[in-house]
Amino acid sequence: MSDAPKPYRATRGRRLIVAGGGTGGHLFPGIAVAQLFLTRHPRNRVLFINAGRPLEVNVLARLGWPHATIPVEGLKGRGLWRQLNALAKIPGALRQSRALIQDFEPDGVLGVGGYSAGPVVLAAWMLGVPTALHEQNRLPGLTNRLLRRVVDRIYLTFADDTHRFDPRKALVTGNPVRDEILALGAKPKPSADPATFHLLILGGSQGARAINEAMVAALPRLADCPRLQVVHQTGLEDEPTVARAYARAGIAATVQAFFNDMAEQYHRAHLIVCRAGATTVAEITAVGRAALFIPFPHAADDHQTGNARALVEAGAAEMVAQRDLNGDLLAERILDFINQRQRLAEMAARALTLGRPEAALNIVNDLYQLMERSRADAPETP
Repeated sequence: MSDAPKPYRATRGRRLIVAGGGTGGHLFPGIAVAQLFLTRHPRNRVLFINAGRPLEVNVLARLGWPHATIPVEGLKGRGLWRQLNALAKIPGALRQSRALIQDFEPDGVLGVGGYSAGPVVLAAWMLGVPTALHEQNRLPGLTNRLLRRVVDRIYLTFADDTHRFDPRKALVTGNPVRDEILALGAKPKPSADPATFHLLILGGSQGARAINEAMVAALPRLADCPRLQVVHQTGLEDEPTVARAYARAGIAATVQAFFNDMAEQYHRAHLIVCRAGATTVAEITAVGRAALFIPFPHAADDHQTGNARALVEAGAAEMVAQRDLNGDLLAERILDFINQRQRLAEMAARALTLGRPEAALNIVNDLYQLMERSRADAPETP
């Protein structure tokens, strides 16, 4: 970051820090905002700050985004000793966040959720930098609940029906979707053998064991379906077991812990079997694909079920509760969809109408307003 032009006011561009991550559901909306932010001016710059978890580091490095890490751990769902250890790291995380902010000189900081957003947004607030949050889910996570009183703006995917946020700060924008996925919304499916059925199974960035196990149990009933081609994202731990199960069943499948080309996988899919995290739902509605949701039952306040229900009630998806999930049921649902292509097409069309492709634009436009108001008394030189 030593090559940053200084003083910053000598440029016409703007600088944004995107803080947080931990899961794809937090990280990818931040990437979507960053992509659009860079298009606003050739001198705009973005820096990601997170805890350095493998997903964050690998995705950001592969995409070429500048990023920095801070020493921070989560508090929720941990034993007493680990909570005390995490608390002990907060002062150091604040000091490092402050140093990164002073070096990068951002015009604004956007927290996208996850515990690593906390120290960065708090340090920015202490330094007088405009701050904002994005909340992907219907019910906010712990970090955003703690930060909501100090930030200047809160961007919401869903209307704040529970009145958890100050209405003077809250703005319903939708959930940002990455450019490469958003571009598929108006793009026709690639031509292929009409007899082939492309099934995409997603467990989120860390995999979903319940879905993996149900699919493995379903394979014997699906083995006689030569039309089936599967792409299965398993998470790291289950990849070898699931891959061997497909091989034994003789089913054509690409099995990986994580896919970097999600836009291409979405594009080919006729049906998506997946969790119902807010980012997954936003991506499915952006590309217009039929989905069978299996919500994660232990999500905070069961918010994934609420996410899925919105599409089910619109006729854009179906849902199976995890407590009801087994191999026979999953196989039966998949075979039904294979034999009902017209129904799949209708579901996909309805899903597309529910998308919010303008979400990232809404956020970037408002961030610019926050930045401009903050810089109003600081004239720039050409």
